[in-house]
Amino acid sequence: MRIVSVVGTRPQLIKAAALGPALRARHREVFVDTGQHWDEQMAGTFFAELGLPRPDHDLGIGGGSHAGQTGQMLLALEPILLAERPDAVLVYGDTNSTLAGALAAAKLGIPVAHVEAGLRSFDRRMPEEVNRVVADHLATWCFAPTPSAVANLAAEGITHGVVEVGDLMQDLAARVAAEVREPDALAAVAAALDAPLTPGGYLFATIHRAENRTPDALATWPGILASAARPGRPVILALHPGTRAALDEAGIALPSGIRVTEPLGYRTTLTLELHAAAVITDSGGVQREAAWLGTPCLVLRSTTEWLEAVSGSAGRMVLVGLDGVRALAALDRLAPSGRSAADARARAASLDLAPAGAADAIVAALDAAGSGR
Repeated sequence: MRIVSVVGTRPQLIKAAALGPALRARHREVFVDTGQHWDEQMAGTFFAELGLPRPDHDLGIGGGSHAGQTGQMLLALEPILLAERPDAVLVYGDTNSTLAGALAAAKLGIPVAHVEAGLRSFDRRMPEEVNRVVADHLATWCFAPTPSAVANLAAEGITHGVVEVGDLMQDLAARVAAEVREPDALAAVAAALDAPLTPGGYLFATIHRAENRTPDALATWPGILASAARPGRPVILALHPGTRAALDEAGIALPSGIRVTEPLGYRTTLTLELHAAAVITDSGGVQREAAWLGTPCLVLRSTTEWLEAVSGSAGRMVLVGLDGVRALAALDRLAPSGRSAADARARAASLDLAPAGAADAIVAALDAAGSGR
């Protein structure tokens, strides 16, 4: 089959890196990057680090409103799809790139394959929720990562073309787990960041979702991070450019105890997650990675589409929203200062992460579809 893959953000590049080798071994892939994460820090370095091919089509569409960005992507994707004449268009996740790829393909009568189908937070205020619902209802193949995702699709009447395949991001995390577990990996990151990082001696945080860039949220979560920091145990915040811009626009300076870095590479991020005392995040990807690594995790959201990550964490993952009292109580329970160094060392030493097999399952489903043409 000739397949056009549409990506645009860092998490989608991670998924494409996990799927790409298996996909290209069996099918002809045309790789399109919308540029939704458009700068070198957000996405550019990921291509080299993850061994991704440079895009066959680089649209360079970043910034702007949701409607403006999605509209530009639709206008740019349509002539590409008409020229490439693919057998299918493959989209990942829940971004504007996902929505645009699915819409452009569906309007041209091209089958859509949606990776990470069926996920639901049941919060339509989230742009991501709207994107994933629309993509699922347009898709010919819904590649679901979890049993609850399959159940969500069935509840919406989507049963044909649904395949539970597992989580692609786990496949890639398993591929590099042996590299990031060694103490030397953290030492290298500490040197690169010029920070005295030791196992369990810091908290790692990421904040990027739209609901945490509102005025009320911006007035709240920096205080939660500051309260979580301890002498000798700072918060390392990998700050998304959009979040930085929102803070600057609101005139909010981050308190002391929070050490800000630019967005980090994939292995660096995984290393910091594994060796941290705990992770504080609103990211679905970081949330799942923390679950696989066994790192305590506070999720700064009131809902999550990754139910299995929470239920399978043995209590190590807690949805705290923006409730500072609840967040600090959970942190004191999950990562007490006196125990966090020993816990982090033991966690890294025992890490043995198996792949989910999602890439092979997706390619097998596409093989079956291609043989039936």
